[in-house]
Amino acid sequence: MDDHLKKFMQFLLVEKRAAKNTLLSYERDIKTYLHYLKNVEAIESCNQVQRAHIIHFLSFLKEKGKSAKTLARHVASIRAFHQFLLREQVSNQDPSVLIEPPKSERSMPKVLSLKEVEKLLDIPNGKGHFGLRDKAMLELLYATGIRVSELIQIDVDHVNVTLGFVTVSGKSNKERIIPIGKTAAAALKAYIDKGRTNFVANKENHSRALFLNHHGERLTRQGFWKILKRLAQESGIESELTPNTLRHSFATHLLENGADLKAVQEMLGHADISTTQIYAQVTKTRLKDVYTKFHPRA
Repeated sequence: MDDHLKKFMQFLLVEKRAAKNTLLSYERDIKTYLHYLKNVEAIESCNQVQRAHIIHFLSFLKEKGKSAKTLARHVASIRAFHQFLLREQVSNQDPSVLIEPPKSERSMPKVLSLKEVEKLLDIPNGKGHFGLRDKAMLELLYATGIRVSELIQIDVDHVNVTLGFVTVSGKSNKERIIPIGKTAAAALKAYIDKGRTNFVANKENHSRALFLNHHGERLTRQGFWKILKRLAQESGIESELTPNTLRHSFATHLLENGADLKAVQEMLGHADISTTQIYAQVTKTRLKDVYTKFHPRA
């Protein structure tokens, strides 16, 4: 069976042109699978594998505490392997054909309270060009709910602080225009007028990027993550902060205050409204927590 795995990996590399990480993932999954078949099920030939053996293997992984996402990945790897064996006429049947991957449980996004958001947004003191930049970035993220990947791709001419909107390019380069409030607009104007020029002064750089690093170049996602970690420590917020925390908070706070789900979907750039509905669930959970905590007969 190990020889079949080598041929399968060669097939993925040469014919499918699979990426390095994909190859490593398939190889790791199938090695685990074949080891189980040989040592637990006493299977010596791939043609002996039955649907029940695969189900037993998945149960074995589940008992070891593997997540639904990991189990689904193993199912995909096993299916690809058995389809290859069938194609190469190594096996005369595909035992994985009726195996359904487990549904992954969608984790609830981490959301800051309004007080925590205000605490975080107040940390950049707005003095000096770094403070002006950081203040503008945080205010813009919370005002629009855009992704960090979208934030760092914004150019100066994508922002209209007078009319109060920003144009961002989302997934599949799909553009959307998002309104920004007075607070975010004021922070952006202060940064553009008084802060950004210090990042490009005396540098042979003509970048049109809105947010720049100390080299006068477009800020990277990793650069933003470092800034956020520093600001989070300074704010003393105990809640978990990730680059998407303000995006999640933006959506949840809008829905909590009566915003239309469809409008929030458009601002977030979700192709499917079911993705946006997770924030409605967060809102219900938070309201229930408030009720339980404060109602005298809860």
